[in-house]
Amino acid sequence: MPDHDAIGEWRRLRARLAYADRPASAAALATLARTIRRTVISTISGAGLGHTGGDLSVTDILSTLYGAVLRIDPAQPDWPDRDRFILSKGHCSVALYTALTTCGFFPAEALRTFAAPMSPLNGHPSRRAVPGVETSTGPLGHGLPVGVGVAVGLLLRGSPAKTVVVLGDGELQEGSNWEAAMTAAHRRLTSLTAIVDCNGLQQGARTCETANLEPLADKWRAFGWEAVEVDGHDHLALLDAVTAPRGALRPRCVIARTVKGRGVSFMEDRVEWHHKVPDAEQARTALEELR
Repeated sequence: MPDHDAIGEWRRLRARLAYADRPASAAALATLARTIRRTVISTISGAGLGHTGGDLSVTDILSTLYGAVLRIDPAQPDWPDRDRFILSKGHCSVALYTALTTCGFFPAEALRTFAAPMSPLNGHPSRRAVPGVETSTGPLGHGLPVGVGVAVGLLLRGSPAKTVVVLGDGELQEGSNWEAAMTAAHRRLTSLTAIVDCNGLQQGARTCETANLEPLADKWRAFGWEAVEVDGHDHLALLDAVTAPRGALRPRCVIARTVKGRGVSFMEDRVEWHHKVPDAEQARTALEELR
């Protein structure tokens, strides 16, 4: 069930941001991101399961999208003309679930059940179980192809809705993404935006050691996309990159350079925190650093 108190707070935030100056917008989004990060730590620590590093690297992207960009209505999750958001890196579900609770799609108390038996809040998000989740994700390389299909469907319907897909840099080693990118450019899907959470790490190694993706922006441009690189922890840079008018009939890729484990000193840029759970003492330290 939706959390109507949270929905009210989220709507007031969106109303303030619609008229706020840039410093006030940056401060409000930073506060939202800090709330999400603290909840991520508490949720993963309590469940004993999660992908802490990637959750923390994608947080500023999610706080910008849900705080200031996406046209959605948490009270009507299936509103036909809502924007569609797909988290292709579905293993970072805790950050997504937390963002959804800040909008009021469901109560924050439900996060205490994350990864528990029979809980709808699985390690990977389920379209059938969680309001606000557009696509069940987990197998990497699937989110962008689904997003292209969604964008095509919306175009055929004449819907004004946008489609936004967030990918991890490691999953760009999957060829399915590049087939989808080629198709999106061919169909001139200007309603489609891909954001790459480019933290430079994947399970077990640095991305460049596994299969080097650089020059990444040039690759997207070669496939017919607009491509822009930003600091993925700069909310205003992200906001500008996602919302700027499009100069050509192309989809857009925002390469967000991020730090895995962002905000927690002993997690930042450490490969072991891809799928590591903080113990009680580490969680206390992390929460103190994220105050």
